[in-house]
Amino acid sequence: MLGTLYLIPCPISDETNPWEVLPAANRDVMDSLDYFIVENTRSARRFLSKSGIERAIDTLEFRELNEHTVAGSQVDELVRPLLEGRSAGVISEAGVPGVADPGALVVEACHRHGVRVVPLVGPSSIILSVMASGLNGQSFAFNGYLPVKTPERARAIRNLERRARAEHQSQLFIEAPYRNVKLMEQLLLTLGADTRLTVAVDITAPTEYIVTRTVGEWRTAKRPEMNKRPAIFIIG
Repeated sequence: MLGTLYLIPCPISDETNPWEVLPAANRDVMDSLDYFIVENTRSARRFLSKSGIERAIDTLEFRELNEHTVAGSQVDELVRPLLEGRSAGVISEAGVPGVADPGALVVEACHRHGVRVVPLVGPSSIILSVMASGLNGQSFAFNGYLPVKTPERARAIRNLERRARAEHQSQLFIEAPYRNVKLMEQLLLTLGADTRLTVAVDITAPTEYIVTRTVGEWRTAKRPEMNKRPAIFIIG
């Protein structure tokens, strides 16, 4: 009998108590598992400890799946215990596993091997930012990171603006937190004044900030403190 792969969300912010953003039903699943496939062992252990799960943390097995994991044999090795009947939980660094997250590799492998995959409810910065933006929630695209170099990034920004206008599709993207300020500056230089821009910072944290303005309005408004803080940007 095959095991089951559970996709376990965790808080986006370290400042947030897990049970302020996770449904109580997740607790039963977390208590039942002793094998976890995680993006980062240290943060996963901290999350489970703060959650107050029944099992002692030191009795649990953690295997890492991150940007250094090679698709193929390494991922199949992570799935092997599930083929032998053991269930596992996948935990991302923050938010939901499998979305803009290397956990998708083990999910794909489980589908290939006929292992049941169960996503649990929890906070997704992508969905929450769209919900709170007032931009088009019927059609939107997450584009990940934009190019780092200024000319390439400017071209990418203009392309996303064209798509937002031509297709009426909200365009989401992120940046490394320490480059947020520079990205914001380039957005205000590159985008048209009537283009709408949502800035969502520290989602679900006590310092959460989510505001949508036209670029023209952003150019004269006080900007939020976003240096080294997780943020999502949306063009609409």
